[in-house]
Amino acid sequence: MQAGELFSVSSEWMLNNAMAVISAIIVVIIGWIAAGFAARAISNFLPNSRGIDKTVAPLLSQVARYGVLVIAIVVAASQLGVQTASILAVLGAAGLAIALALQGTLSNIAAGVMLIWLRPMSIGEYIDGKGIAGTVVEIGLFATRLRTADGVFVMAPNSQLWDAAITNYSREPRRRLDVRVGISYDADIAKARKTLMKIANGDKRVLPDPGPAVYVENLGDSAVTMLLRCWVPTPDYWDTLFEFTEKAKLGLDKDGIEIPYNKLDINLVAANAVPVKNEKD
Repeated sequence: MQAGELFSVSSEWMLNNAMAVISAIIVVIIGWIAAGFAARAISNFLPNSRGIDKTVAPLLSQVARYGVLVIAIVVAASQLGVQTASILAVLGAAGLAIALALQGTLSNIAAGVMLIWLRPMSIGEYIDGKGIAGTVVEIGLFATRLRTADGVFVMAPNSQLWDAAITNYSREPRRRLDVRVGISYDADIAKARKTLMKIANGDKRVLPDPGPAVYVENLGDSAVTMLLRCWVPTPDYWDTLFEFTEKAKLGLDKDGIEIPYNKLDINLVAANAVPVKNEKD
């Protein structure tokens, strides 16, 4: 068929089915708008609903969007005279072909569903999974968005996180805090313990049960390592750690307890030095 004949046939078909084509276009437009509205409604409504974890909102939002779009396409095709059974058969065949071609993508979808179901992490929690660390911003249909401690955006495939051992630093309400500091072997251990305990007992963030304690953790080459151990609320962990480290240095200095550092003593001996004889020799 030549180009002129093809254009003529196409024009004739368009004229005979103008209303059907317009209806199909309107259905697609309405479906596109409805898909966006449904996605936004779920994203805005679910996080504010009582008893519903806000972590599921992004995933359900994307599922609703794509679901409405598929329905709109099916209805638009039926307006053009395509049988619904044929449409479903084509979608099934296309879905199978896409599934075989995009196995990695489908694994991300499955992993996203499992992450939402088992909930090893939630929005706002700080996690580390196989080197991927950051605060969870969104668990999507294909990938998870995170924000690192220094404000860098990270997009991690769901399957990569699902296959990793996820360490969640925010899930438990409290964390153990360890502050290590070395003192010289000549220092008074009891006095150093009293100084460190004073730091912990004077801070309201330190939990009373279990209470704070100070131990001699290690006898090193040049220092006795003292360990201040206490429990604090998880949101206060990093601030308390940094403050206690500084206070330990200032407190030990104030109480005259030396914090040693590595020293190297060098003795120089001349090659032609004459040994000194004892007067008795």
